[in-house]
Amino acid sequence: MQRGNLDDLLAFIVVARERSFTKGAAKLGVSQSALSHTIRALEARLGVRLLTRTTRSVSPTEAGERLLQTVAPRLEEIDAELVALSDYRERPAGTIRLTAVDYVVDAMLWPKLAPFLRKYPDIKLEIVVDYGLTDIVAARFDAGIRSGEQVAKDMIAVRIGPDIRMAVVGTPSYFRKRPEPEKPQDLLAHACINLRLPTHGGLYAWEFEKGGRELRVRVDGQLVFNGTDQMLNAALAGFGLAYVPEELARPLIAKGRLKHVLEDWCPPYSGYHLYYPSRRQPSAAFALMVEALRERS
Repeated sequence: MQRGNLDDLLAFIVVARERSFTKGAAKLGVSQSALSHTIRALEARLGVRLLTRTTRSVSPTEAGERLLQTVAPRLEEIDAELVALSDYRERPAGTIRLTAVDYVVDAMLWPKLAPFLRKYPDIKLEIVVDYGLTDIVAARFDAGIRSGEQVAKDMIAVRIGPDIRMAVVGTPSYFRKRPEPEKPQDLLAHACINLRLPTHGGLYAWEFEKGGRELRVRVDGQLVFNGTDQMLNAALAGFGLAYVPEELARPLIAKGRLKHVLEDWCPPYSGYHLYYPSRRQPSAAFALMVEALRERS
């Protein structure tokens, strides 16, 4: 048997409860003849009579009563769930899944999201630290955070931070043993702390630019990490040079614990953006989060 239209079942439920085609038609906003035709078609499709009709009344048959008692509550549950889903568009509630690198989570997301979550306690947030260029649609993330250059053109991008610079840093004690690099190629003679990118399984090539000239240097050293904080800690321990966001290293540079080199080869570039599919219909919770994270210049 083919599945009928749910509207036919709803029509039957209304007539059975009202015990009248006239009242049922008025409640449904249809003509009495159209409603009668709908019920006859439903009975024909199911192969059983659902209603007993007389000149004075309408009442369910045994089969009709069973259908009324079993199906009506389920349809009411479905209707209630659909109403509940519509609430997600109106009130700030639900779970939001984000992916970002650890530096962005600590420096940009958490300072803004902590007060946001206190203001909206019905919103739940899951943040996954990931250095791979994850397909947020396939991985069922609501949004990702990456630098502007890494955001695909078919995504909606919202800037959440200012332009950023990278910095090559090492401890003063390290530079007492080796000369400071004057150009990116000099890094090949230094111990460098590498970052492994899970997307391609390879090591990240340090990127530089000066006077329109771009260079990518594949460095070598004793240590490889997949997180920025670990790279910075290893540099502080004297294991070599690290390539990290300047904002992260600035307090340590100011205290003299780290030294910044190759500054003229590290220009600013587009800051971090939150991005999500253009076809996404934002919930109230998601829209509020975007506004909370948006960079105000």
